[in-house]
Amino acid sequence: MSGISIFDVMGPNMIGPSSSHTAGALRIALLARNLAKGKIKNVVFTLYGSFARTYQGHGTDRALVGGILGYGTDDERIRESFHYAKEVGIHYEFIKNYDEKEVHPNTVDIELTCESGQVITMRGVSIGGGNAVIQKLNGVEIDINGTFPTVIVKHWDRKGVLAYVTKVLSDANLNIGSLKLYREGKGKIAYAIVELDGKVGKDILKQLESYPDNISTTYIPAL
Repeated sequence: MSGISIFDVMGPNMIGPSSSHTAGALRIALLARNLAKGKIKNVVFTLYGSFARTYQGHGTDRALVGGILGYGTDDERIRESFHYAKEVGIHYEFIKNYDEKEVHPNTVDIELTCESGQVITMRGVSIGGGNAVIQKLNGVEIDINGTFPTVIVKHWDRKGVLAYVTKVLSDANLNIGSLKLYREGKGKIAYAIVELDGKVGKDILKQLESYPDNISTTYIPAL
C-alpha cells in the first residue's frame, strides 16, 4: 500500500494538518512573485522556527515554489512544483535558520532575482488559516496582506509625493481603503502602500510612476 501525501488530503483551500505551513506559505511566495518585474530566475528561501523544522513533511517547500510559479492554493500542480520550476528555468534553494529566535515560528525570508537584474528581499509570516503578512520589503518594515488590491509606490521621501499619489487615485475614482508610509529614514527611500477598493489600470500605474520623485510603482491584485 502506497503512502499518503499531505497533498492527497488537502481540500480545495489547501487544508491539511497545518494550513499555516501550506496555504499561508504559498500566499507569501505569491505576494513575492507579484512584486517581481520580469522573469524570475533564482529564489532563496530562508526558513525559521517551525517552518525550518517541518517544511518538507508539511509540504511548505512545494507550496513556496508553487507560489513563486503563480499557483493558487487549490492548484494540483503544487504537488509537482519542483518539476515545473525546473521546466521554466527557476532555480531555488532552502536554507534553515535555527539561530534567530525572535521571529514568528512560521517565518520565511525570500530573496528573489529576476533576469532583468531586479533583486527583491522580503520577510513573510504565515499567521494562521491560510493568511499571511509581509513584514519587510528590501529591509524596510512594512505591512501587506494582499487582501485588497494594493499599489506600492517606491519613492524618495520628499514633500508632495503622497499628495500626488492620492490625487491620481482620486481622479481615477478609486477609493482608498488604507494608506501607510514606511521609510528608511528622513529624505531616504520610502514606500507608500495603498490598499484600494477597486482594480488599478496600467495607465494609472504609469501616471503614478511619472512623478519625478517616484522610483517605481508595483500593483498587487487581491489574492
